Amino acid sequence: MSKRVLEILKSKFGDDIYETHSQFGDDTAVVNPEKWREIARFLRDDPQCAMNMFVDLTAVDYLGRQTPRFEVVLHLRSMERNHRIRLKARIGDEDANGADIASLVPVWKGANWFERECFDMFGVNFKGHPDLRRILMYPEFVGYPLRKDYPADKIQPLVELRNVPDKLPPFGIDEGMPFGRQTHDYPRGEETN
Repeated sequence: MSKRVLEILKSKFGDDIYETHSQFGDDTAVVNPEKWREIARFLRDDPQCAMNMFVDLTAVDYLGRQTPRFEVVLHLRSMERNHRIRLKARIGDEDANGADIASLVPVWKGANWFERECFDMFGVNFKGHPDLRRILMYPEFVGYPLRKDYPADKIQPLVELRNVPDKLPPFGIDEGMPFGRQTHDYPRGEETN
């Protein structure tokens, strides 16, 4: 059924669908990034496609392997027709400048935090996003940690603890450790219920 969606896309958008392929049950269309939002809206609104469920959005960095450098990847599902599709748009250049694409928040409100995460980790700029700012890293963080040219041993600048009302203080010496590393000193013979 998803192959039918690829055929519909090719007939509706023609040369703006750069390529399509199916692999391991996943049907994919690589699309013109300038038509990203228009194609997404069509997939949602067209009764034959009925892609009414936004599933996931992320990016992939192909540093030195592909030009343009990034692919933004969108996964959609039709609950009504029980099929799914993957859309990809290639953006940016080798220097990661021009990694811009239209935001899908006007099409699916659920794309909001996914796009913020993609911006935070890869530096992809979603044009028209209502609140494009970091979501996982702190605002002073320098760079984009999931880019392939981000140095793994990079030290980030230290920032002062912000005084925010009703905010919890930093972890104590015995807090925030992985479960297996915690030590508890219980006197012998005492119950720990």
